[in-house]
Amino acid sequence: MILASAFTYLCAMDKFKEQIATQLLEIEAVRLNVTQPFEWASGWLSPIYCDNRITLSYPKTRNFIKECFVEVIKKEYSEVEVIAGVATAGIPQASILADALGLPLIYVRSKSKGHGLQNQIEGYFQKGQKVLVVEDLVSTGKSSLDAAQVLQSQGMEVLGMLAIFTYAFKAAQDNFEKANLPLFTLSDYPALLREAIKKNYIPQSSLGLLEAWRNDPANWKID
Repeated sequence: MILASAFTYLCAMDKFKEQIATQLLEIEAVRLNVTQPFEWASGWLSPIYCDNRITLSYPKTRNFIKECFVEVIKKEYSEVEVIAGVATAGIPQASILADALGLPLIYVRSKSKGHGLQNQIEGYFQKGQKVLVVEDLVSTGKSSLDAAQVLQSQGMEVLGMLAIFTYAFKAAQDNFEKANLPLFTLSDYPALLREAIKKNYIPQSSLGLLEAWRNDPANWKID
């Protein structure tokens, strides 16, 4: 078990990295393009587009992700009492996982509703419960850590966070380290690049540009 005082930011189990990366490429949940990069909402140009919602439409991949998450939880977080999804893309992944484990499910909105009970956390929970947060994708980690902070503010004990994929930005590592919260992901950007080259999704000549993007995504551009 990872202790709160000994933060580690890492991929959940090395044996999952390549298998998850391959399946994400096969179903086009991840697309790579260095000649016509994608533009993020932040204005950043990116040679990668990741939409893990697509995994929900492919039972083989969806079930494999579930099985990987369950294995991680049994090994690292056997004391978990509640599964929390981060709205919106983390909710279906958390739902599948909570059902597999027979655990309660809650989810966290980015902000409180403007009507009714004005909840930011939906579902039943109690102070002191041990909760594991589930995301589909981690970029800088800000929205994920915001959700964890909301849960903590309501008296829950956040054990850590699970995600399918991370770009492995240094900013994310710094943010999770500052929050003293462990993050386990099933795969990451370096593993994805290895598999993409091995299986001819991209040419070897693109590797330099793709690696440069992860090192400085805010200023990355095509020469």
